[in-house]
Amino acid sequence: MTIAQVIVDVPSLGTDKVFDYRIPKKWDGMIQPGMRVAVPFGPRSIQGFVIRLIDHTDIGKIKDIIQPLDLTPVLNEELLQLGDWMARETISYKVSVFHAMLPVAMKAKYEKMIRKKDDAPLLLEELLKNKQEISWKEAEKRNLLPALYKEIQSGNAEVIYFVKDRARKKLKRVVEPIVRKDEMEEMLQALPSNAFNQKKLVYHLLKSNQGMIEAADLAKKAEVPASTIKALIKKGVLSEHMVEEYRDPYEHKNFERTSPLPLTKEQQAAMKPILHSIEHQSHETFLLYGVTGSGKTEVYLQAIQEVIKQGKEAIVLVPEIALTPQMVERFKGRFGSDVAVLHSRLSIGEQYDEWRKIQKKEVKVVVGARSAVFAPFEHLGIIIIDEEHESSYKQEEIPRYHAREVAIKRGEYHRCPVILGSATPSLESFARAQKGVYHLLTLSKRMNDRGMPPVSVVDMREELRGGNRSMFSTELFEKIKDRLQKEEQTVLFLNRRGHSTFIMCRDCGYVMQCPHCDISMTYHRSSSEMKCHYCGFQTGVPTECPECSSNHIRYFGMGTQKVEEELVKLLPEARIVRMDVDTTTRKGAHERILEHFQAGKADILLGTQMIAKGLDFPNITLVGVLSADTMLHLPDFRAAEKTFQLLTQVSGRAGRHELLGEVVVQTYTPEHYSIQLAAMQDYQRFYNEEMSMRKIGSYPPFYYLALVTVIHEDLLQAVTVTEKISNFLKSNVSREAILLGPVASPIPKINNRYRYQCLIKYKREPNLFSALRKILEHYNPQASRDGLSITIDINPYNMM
Repeated sequence: MTIAQVIVDVPSLGTDKVFDYRIPKKWDGMIQPGMRVAVPFGPRSIQGFVIRLIDHTDIGKIKDIIQPLDLTPVLNEELLQLGDWMARETISYKVSVFHAMLPVAMKAKYEKMIRKKDDAPLLLEELLKNKQEISWKEAEKRNLLPALYKEIQSGNAEVIYFVKDRARKKLKRVVEPIVRKDEMEEMLQALPSNAFNQKKLVYHLLKSNQGMIEAADLAKKAEVPASTIKALIKKGVLSEHMVEEYRDPYEHKNFERTSPLPLTKEQQAAMKPILHSIEHQSHETFLLYGVTGSGKTEVYLQAIQEVIKQGKEAIVLVPEIALTPQMVERFKGRFGSDVAVLHSRLSIGEQYDEWRKIQKKEVKVVVGARSAVFAPFEHLGIIIIDEEHESSYKQEEIPRYHAREVAIKRGEYHRCPVILGSATPSLESFARAQKGVYHLLTLSKRMNDRGMPPVSVVDMREELRGGNRSMFSTELFEKIKDRLQKEEQTVLFLNRRGHSTFIMCRDCGYVMQCPHCDISMTYHRSSSEMKCHYCGFQTGVPTECPECSSNHIRYFGMGTQKVEEELVKLLPEARIVRMDVDTTTRKGAHERILEHFQAGKADILLGTQMIAKGLDFPNITLVGVLSADTMLHLPDFRAAEKTFQLLTQVSGRAGRHELLGEVVVQTYTPEHYSIQLAAMQDYQRFYNEEMSMRKIGSYPPFYYLALVTVIHEDLLQAVTVTEKISNFLKSNVSREAILLGPVASPIPKINNRYRYQCLIKYKREPNLFSALRKILEHYNPQASRDGLSITIDINPYNMM
C-alpha cells in the first residue's frame, strides 16, 4: 500500500500539517511528490499538494485520494524543500507558500484536457478515438488515465489546464489531410471541371505535401475561399480541429538581435569572480555596486551567456516598476525566444503560458518581478536581482518573503552565484559586503567615461520668501524652457499621484479625513472626487467647510495631475505625457507612454516612482525633482535611505549618452544629509552617516525586526490583545531584545478597523519564532469567530 502525505488547501494552523491518504490501485506508481490531488476533507473534496510518499502509517482508518489533478508535478523536489524553509522563516502556512510559487491561473477553478503531441503513436490515436485531445472528465469516465499517464511519461501527450473565467486557452483552427496521396490524385481526376477551387486546393495539398496547417493560412497559400476548405472537410479529405496557441505578449514586436559589447576594465574585473563561480559551480553572493549608467546590465547579459553555454538556466529579477519594455528588449535582443517574461501587467493567460514554457524547458532565461524567483527551473546556473534595494522585493501579503533571501537559498541548493546589483545598495546588503558575507564588486565609472550629471539643490523656502508661489523654482522653470528651445527632453519626478494631497479649510484648519481610516483624503481633479488611497472610499468635493461652514476651502500639496495642469498653463507649447497609477491602469499603457516619449513625440515626461528606474533615453538632458521631502518625514526608519535611493536613481536618468545632463532637486529641507549626499552622488558617506543613525536607534542592519500588528473593529479589544501579546513576548525573549509597544500603528485605523502593534528588535533569539507561532495558534480560533486579525512580519519593509 502506498500512502501520500498531503498538505491540504486550507490555510489555517489546524490544517498546516501533512494528512495521510491512501493511493488507490489504479493511481499506483503515478502519483508523485509535487503533484496536486483532490482529496476528501470533512464533507467536501478539496485540492492538496503531495509532499512525499510513504509505505505505512500509524493512522488506523485512512481515506483514499479522489483523483490526481496533475499528471506531472507542478512543484519539483527543490521547491517543496524551499516551501518548508519559507513557511518557517516567514511564519506562514505551507499551502500559502505553495500558492505563491504557482501562476494565478492555477489557483482558480480549472478544467483539464489531455492532448496528444503531433507525432503520437497509433495506440494513443486509438485511446483518443482519433481526436486531438480529450477532457480529463471523459478520460476518467472511460478509465483511460493510467494508460494516458504512460503516454505522458513517454512524451507523447501533455496535460493542458484551462481555467474557467481566468486562463482560457487561445485557440486556432487547423486542418490536416486524412487521405493518402494516391486517393487524392484519384480525386483530382474525378472532380468535375467546374469545381475549379476544389481542384486548385487538392493540387496545392499534393504539391506542398503539408501536414497540419492553420485553415486561414491554407486558404491564403492555395488562393481559395474558406468555403472550399469546408467542402473538402465534408468530403472527408481534410479533418479540422482547434489547437492551442501560446499567448505571446511580445509577438508583435521585432527585437533587434544584439551582440555582446566589449567590456571596460572595471566590468572585466567584476566578471572574473562571477565566471569563476559559474565554472566551479560554487555558490557565492555578489553585490555589484555600480553607479547609474555604469553598464551593470551588460555584466548580467554576459554572465547569463556563459551559464547558457553550460546548458544551465538563469533567473533575472527586476522591480515591477522597472520592468519597462526597455529591460525586456535588452534580454530578448540578446537571447531571443530563450526568454520568458513574468510580471503582473500580463494577463492571467499570458502569465500562465510563460510559466508553462519554463516548466516544459522551452526557455533558458526568465526575466520577471518578485514571484519569478520561483521559476521551476531544475538546472539553475545564476540568479540576478537588479535594483536589489527596491522595497517591492518584499511581499506585503502572506507569505511575507523577501525575494533576495529566497534567491540566496536557491543559489545554495543549485551551487550557483547570486548577483545583487544596485547603484544605491540597501544598507543591509552593503553592511554584509563590508563584513565579507557578500563579495563586493564595484563599477565606479559610467560607460564612455561620462561624468555624473551636476545636481543643483533649490531651497523652496527661499523661493517663497522671494515671492515665487509657483510649484516650479525659477531655476527649474528657466531650464525647462531652455530644453524646449533646444528640442531636448525633460523628466519631472513627483512621488504623488492625484491632484492635491489634501483639502484644508483656511479659517478653522479642518482637513478632510476618510471616515473609515485615519488618513487625509486625496483630491482627484479628473473625476472631481476625494479618494482614500488606503480603503478606496470616494466622495464628492465639499464647497464649504463641514466644520465651520466657511467657503475658504483650499487645496494643499501637489499631485501629478495638478503639476500637469500648471505646466499646460505656463508652457502651452510643451507636449506633456503623464505616467502614474491613474494613467497606466490599462493593459499596455506603460509601453505606449514610453514608446511615445522615446519617439520624441513629447517634450516632458511627468511621473511618479515608475519613471525613476530603468529609463535610458539619449535625449533626456534635464531631470527635475519637484519635492524631495515627500518621503523624508514619514514615520519609517528607512525614510532617509529611501529618499537618498530615489534621488540618486532619478538623477541617473539624465545625460546617459552624448548630450550632457543636469538635475534640479527642489526641497524644503536642503540641509538634510540624504538630500545633500544624493546631490553629490556620495553613497559611501551616506552609508557611514546612516549607519551611525541606525546604530543609535538599534535598527537593521544592527538588529533584526519582527512586527506584530493586531487589527479589530473594537479599539479596546485591539489594545487588550496587543498588551497580552507584548507581555507574553517579554517573558519569551532575552534581555538583549528590545520590545516596543503596545502602541497605535502609524495609520491607526483603516477600513473601520483599529490597528495596534508591538515591535521586537533582536540579534539572536532562539525562542522568538516558536513564541510567535504560539501567538498565532492561540488567537487563530478566536480570529474566525470575532473578526480579530493578527499579522506577523519578519523584517518588515512597510512600517505603516
